[in-house]
This record gives sequence, C-alpha cells and structure tokens, in this order.
Amino acid sequence: MMIFYKLLVVIHVLSAIIGLGPGFVFIPVLKSAQTMKELKHAYRITRKMHQFIMAGGFLLLATGLSMGTINPGLFKLGWYDVSLILFFAALAMGPIILTPRSKRIKKLIETYEGDDIPETYIILSKDIFFWERILNVLFIVIIVLMITKPF
Repeated sequence: MMIFYKLLVVIHVLSAIIGLGPGFVFIPVLKSAQTMKELKHAYRITRKMHQFIMAGGFLLLATGLSMGTINPGLFKLGWYDVSLILFFAALAMGPIILTPRSKRIKKLIETYEGDDIPETYIILSKDIFFWERILNVLFIVIIVLMITKPF
C-alpha cells in the first residue's frame, strides 16, 4: 500500500505542474496580443492550455482525495482541509465567475470586425484578469500549504 501511496504523491505533484502551471501564463499570453488577429490566436492557445488545466485539476482532486482515503488522518490536518476548501472554491469560480465573463469576451471576439482591439475588450479583460489573478493566488496558497504543511 505504501508504494501505491507514493505513486499517488508523484501523480499528484505532476498533476499540479500540468494542471496549475498553464493557468499562470494565461494573462501574459493574452496581454501580448497587439491586434485582433493576434488576440484570436492567443485565445485559441489558452483554450488548448485549458485542456491541460482540466485534466491536471481532475487528477489533483482524484489523487488528493485518494491519499486522504488511504490515510484518513489527513482529514484532521488543517493544511489539508484548507487546501481542499480552497480547491473547491477555485473549482466553483470557473462556472460561477469566469465562464459568464469569458462568454462575453468570446462573443465580442467572434463578432468584432476590424484588426484593432476594441476598448470594450480592454474593459472586459480587466475584469476577467482580476478574477484570474485571484484564482492564481488561491492556487499559490494551496501549493504553499501542500509544501509547508504549517498546521
């Protein structure tokens, strides 16, 4: 059982890299676009990166809960419980906060004609980038909790 647990830890760490890493570069990739053509391309790139985030996030949750099932004492540790709560909060942010905002941006990008980036996009992107940064902070806190196990 110990070998299986260690394998879960390895998968968990790799899942964190695969699932969380791409999310930290969404904003720089999107902000680098100077024209509408570049912006459309940047969104295509981030959509592909989102597939890694979804797969890695699923594996993170599955391996984290599996480790808790194997070692129920984890559920009594504050860092583990707080990490789970923050992870579920981050998961909820997707459909509740990010999806509605991204739909407005997607519609704007699909319907806008011209190569300049419209002011409406700038306003909408500032809003969604604010929430993306909050999400990134949540994930940094989770990572720090996992590494330091402070309580």
